[in-house]
Amino acid sequence: MPPAGRCAPVPGAPARLRETVGSEVYGDIVIGPLADLTVVVVDVETTGWLPDDAEITEIGAVRCSGGQLTGEFSSLVRPAGPIPADISSLTGISERMVIGAPLVAPALRAFLAFAGDCILVAHNAPFDLGFLTSASAACGISWPLLPVLDTAVLARLLLGPDDVPDCRLATLAAYFGAQAVPSHRALADAKATAEVLAGLLRLAAGWRPPGNSLLDRLAS
Repeated sequence: MPPAGRCAPVPGAPARLRETVGSEVYGDIVIGPLADLTVVVVDVETTGWLPDDAEITEIGAVRCSGGQLTGEFSSLVRPAGPIPADISSLTGISERMVIGAPLVAPALRAFLAFAGDCILVAHNAPFDLGFLTSASAACGISWPLLPVLDTAVLARLLLGPDDVPDCRLATLAAYFGAQAVPSHRALADAKATAEVLAGLLRLAAGWRPPGNSLLDRLAS
């Protein structure tokens, strides 16, 4: 997963989100109270940064219903090409690990069966969804028209530089005290994203932990 950019506050955004979070979220989601919805948080690991030049090596996802984790999905994926040494060093996924893994087409079908018709959530969604949809198209798999929520976008709307120095997943996970630690492995990062989403939705509803900014904790 590539790093997110610095958080940039949007004037009036928190109030707007507090007013609308019960029925819609910034982006393509517009259906009912979020607490009543089932979402699937997904993360992918890849051999590079662009779908045209790289392949998926791992898909991880968690299903959350009513704020509770209700399912997990994890699959290594065997790419057609090699895994660059620097990427293997970053993710810990080696070519030896993926020798017996499924190719991308069956892995995608298994993930889509897991996701069903749920809302998809990802951190830096254009990256993850870009790889997933590109791989699906290359395999002749029809990608469903699912709504997508990007926690990086939501974080930029709700948090400013006085709260966190950037909107990377690891930074936000630390800010919200997530139990899952982002590690550039798909399932671990999906779990961390789910915890970040929960924290962001609490902020959008008006809750804010006193003195919980990363800067405050670093100064203490």
